[in-house]
Amino acid sequence: MDTNHSSTIRELIPLITSKALRRGTFRLASGREASFYLDAKQVVLDSHGSMLVGKAILDLLRAHGPLPAAVGGMSIGADPVTSAVITMAGVEGLPLKGFMVRKEPKDHGTKKYIEGPVAPGDRVVVVEDVTTTGGSSLVAIDRAIEFGLVVERVVTVIDRLAGARDTLAARGIPLDALVTIRDLGIEPDAT
Repeated sequence: MDTNHSSTIRELIPLITSKALRRGTFRLASGREASFYLDAKQVVLDSHGSMLVGKAILDLLRAHGPLPAAVGGMSIGADPVTSAVITMAGVEGLPLKGFMVRKEPKDHGTKKYIEGPVAPGDRVVVVEDVTTTGGSSLVAIDRAIEFGLVVERVVTVIDRLAGARDTLAARGIPLDALVTIRDLGIEPDAT
């Protein structure tokens, strides 16, 4: 990780801790019960947090070689993450598109799951706000592949370290996380 990326992450961690981390008893999208909740939207829908997330993901993508054609993921969680990344790419003059994966296809118009200026054959990265088991990422990956996109990896803002990495690895898709719960002072068995 380069120095700029490291400093961006160092700035992002306290922002996540203060704005996104909540303690208590919560039911997660995966169905699991947890003693903490990570509401990443409190960070990615904040102007400063959005800039940090967009910059950190863009730096990470550059570290893996040529930029993909697009980034995107499941609506609604991935939408502000996608927007942050493509906005920072635009600020830097980099050609990067975004796409959204609908939970259900529209019942009118084009009736498709994938929205945005992408085309079959495009290399893409799926983004997430928070990963737990990897289920949402798998749905986004499957729909992207059905559309004809080539999914190279998944990048999440926060990894709960609850199985997503292994789930995605079983499909041959690497997972990169800007931050894990360990960075927030939480051990994985603390669910």
